[in-house]
Amino acid sequence: MTKFEVTILGSSSATPAHHRYPSAQIVNYNQKYYMIDCGEGAQFQLSRYGFGYNKIDYIFISHLHGDHYLGLVGLISSMHLNGRVNELFIAGPPELLEIIEIQLKYSQTVLRYPLKFVPTQTDHSEVIFRNSEFEVETIILDHRIPCTGFLFKELPRSRRIIKEYIKQFNIPPDYIPLIKAGADYTLPDGEVLPNAVLTVEPPLPRSYAYCSDTIMNTEIVDQIRGVDLLYHEATFLHDLQQRAADTFHTTARQAGEIATMANAKKLIIGHFSARYRDLLPHLEECQAFFKNSFLAKEGFTFEVGEQ
Repeated sequence: MTKFEVTILGSSSATPAHHRYPSAQIVNYNQKYYMIDCGEGAQFQLSRYGFGYNKIDYIFISHLHGDHYLGLVGLISSMHLNGRVNELFIAGPPELLEIIEIQLKYSQTVLRYPLKFVPTQTDHSEVIFRNSEFEVETIILDHRIPCTGFLFKELPRSRRIIKEYIKQFNIPPDYIPLIKAGADYTLPDGEVLPNAVLTVEPPLPRSYAYCSDTIMNTEIVDQIRGVDLLYHEATFLHDLQQRAADTFHTTARQAGEIATMANAKKLIIGHFSARYRDLLPHLEECQAFFKNSFLAKEGFTFEVGEQ
């Protein structure tokens, strides 16, 4: 099965603390790397966990609080200095392009490679990226400033032809795509081999939802329903529920409640406040409402869906 996994580069909110770095993740899909958020120190974490800068072709920024994007300009610059020539795709708030351009302007830097910038909107969800394998859709979150999450969804695949039958029935290569698309096959003697006999169902499409900074927002539940892997911020413990509400953040308990409502299969919680050194209480509080929960820890990799 095609590799689909998420590696945590940073799990801290606001500032680095207790050996935790600000928000950053890598989605590895079929050995192609997609970066989500790029907080301070992201370059160091990329090197630490073996992700080469120039293997990252796509970056998604959720919002313009510094702990989610202040590492971006440095990463863009390092890619330039390391001789990158391939296009870099960046999706994020419209104002992010101005931030990038002014940094390049006053450092008198002309990138060796092209940037493709796609602005995200916060009044409606939309597909901002699609290739032959999967698409990325924005999730509208409720934070103190405009903020989007990202839903990575595999596209439905064709049925899989049983390889042994290709040789057994001498099926021509140019007919195989038709069978995968649902066609039957007629033998030279006129016998029809039903498609259901020649093929098997493809794996169910897998999905990963990244829900960055947000107050508990039940409006996202329908969009992320049944997701294979959910990342949801859990900045505070529930005894600071009012503090979470005042700062437009979520508690560990609330993250577990959202995962339960959405019938997610697995939950990762992160974006921990610097006030907490020990994160076990976060995990325990969350697991009381959603058992299959895990802490976002630097260097940890989580598979998306069943392998």
